[in-house]
Amino acid sequence: MKFCSNCGAPIARRIPPGDNRQRHVCDSCGMVHYQNPRIVAGCIPEWEGRVLLCRRGIEPRYGRWTLPAGFMENEETAVEAAARETLEEARARVEVLDLYTLFNLPHINQVYMMFRARLIDLDFAAGEETLEVGLFDVTTLPWDELAFPTIHHTLRFLLEDRSIGHFPMRMGDIVGHDERAGFFPRRNRRQL
Repeated sequence: MKFCSNCGAPIARRIPPGDNRQRHVCDSCGMVHYQNPRIVAGCIPEWEGRVLLCRRGIEPRYGRWTLPAGFMENEETAVEAAARETLEEARARVEVLDLYTLFNLPHINQVYMMFRARLIDLDFAAGEETLEVGLFDVTTLPWDELAFPTIHHTLRFLLEDRSIGHFPMRMGDIVGHDERAGFFPRRNRRQL
């Protein structure tokens, strides 16, 4: 950010009075421009033990497989965002069940919220930002072609939890940009 969206004057990066973080501040009109993490919401659509994945048709990670997810819009809930993204990316209608993973990605200012979901039917297809979609079982998941660490960790947890028949909410921090990115779990009440 270089100019104030309120008055058009140049802005400076400094700690405003009463704050403890550097912000974009306009010295002309005094406006403080707060920038906060973006929320990504998505689904883990399942049908008879298989998971619906999308092959990305956009950057970043063009051609790699992912769960349907995207940025939450203003005036929608996280559940609405997850269902909307699933419909947009995979043309799939889902019944959203519950929040399953919550990942903080402080290095890119994002928070991922992935919900377990049940496909309503098998009427799905590639959306505008998707090359193809497919249902995968445990033996056919494309581990080496997954787009993001958030997807890798979510699917790994899903398989672990399926084996015990219990799906606690998983929460943690992911540090790094590739498949080897570190995951640091956070304990929550449901995991204690």
